[in-house]
Amino acid sequence: MEADQSLLPASRIQPTPQKRLQAVLRTAWRFRAFYLMLLPGVIYFIIFRYFPMYGVIIAFKNFAIMDGITGSAWADPWYKHFKEFYQSPYFSQLLSNTLLISCYKLIWGTFPPIILALLLNECRVRWLKSIVQTLTYLPHFLSWVIIFGILLTLFSQNGGLINRWIVEAGGESIPFLTSTDYFRSILVGSEVWQNLGWGAIIYLAAMASIDPTLYEAAKVDGASRLRMIWHISLPGIQSIIVLLFILKLGHLLDAGFDQIYILYNIQVYPVADILDTWVYRTGLQQLNFSLASAVGLFKSLIGLILVLGANRLAKKWGEGIW
Repeated sequence: MEADQSLLPASRIQPTPQKRLQAVLRTAWRFRAFYLMLLPGVIYFIIFRYFPMYGVIIAFKNFAIMDGITGSAWADPWYKHFKEFYQSPYFSQLLSNTLLISCYKLIWGTFPPIILALLLNECRVRWLKSIVQTLTYLPHFLSWVIIFGILLTLFSQNGGLINRWIVEAGGESIPFLTSTDYFRSILVGSEVWQNLGWGAIIYLAAMASIDPTLYEAAKVDGASRLRMIWHISLPGIQSIIVLLFILKLGHLLDAGFDQIYILYNIQVYPVADILDTWVYRTGLQQLNFSLASAVGLFKSLIGLILVLGANRLAKKWGEGIW
């Protein structure tokens, strides 16, 4: 015989789908202001992130502008454009340049913002802290065109400030912006400089959520400032460090198209030409949209694999993002 529902404990009574729907609607109505604030962001991602995914099928078609996506013939074989990219004589060079530049930016761009945030967090002079924070995050709002002008003023072989100092000291001018020996260093250095202060703001916000009683207890126990940084501040922002690292891994094959396209020249192609710049020249300027879509899909798949793998590895330390 079936048990009487009134005699069952409340935890064992399963709500009907109708009641669950009503509960969801009541919750949504209760927090309607928050959902309304969330709506513009959701609409943005639907229009500019999810809806364009339909265009991925271009990578599997011989796309013609006049025929459109649906009217264009399917590629034969379906991996034709992936094969074309793989068999390109520049494939290994493009992939190695992209990975190297991205890894350099990932490694050198991770620690300076953390160090700056720790120093600002320990600074007790408010006006000095405000000035340093303003000066360091201001470059984030400069376009790469403006930054290129600054780099040209500093590192130009003819008349650059750095080269003028070198020549006046008795040395010879160095072609920083046109030399394969220095160009990657310029790329990585300018990237770190631009995002240094902006990254520090994120870590400072995370440090603000650390319980201040932890510092007070450590001070009572006689811990030095370095001890408190090592045992309180860094563990307090550990989850944010892991989160940002995983998100950066997803863009490992991007390497920064805007920056490189503005800074590079034909003399540094061997060390600066990346997937995005090659796609722009070969895929878009020559109207080979199928090839450009194939490379874009290839990058997205690699990024997805890296994010999933990094998150799974981070979960072993209890720091996964989902």
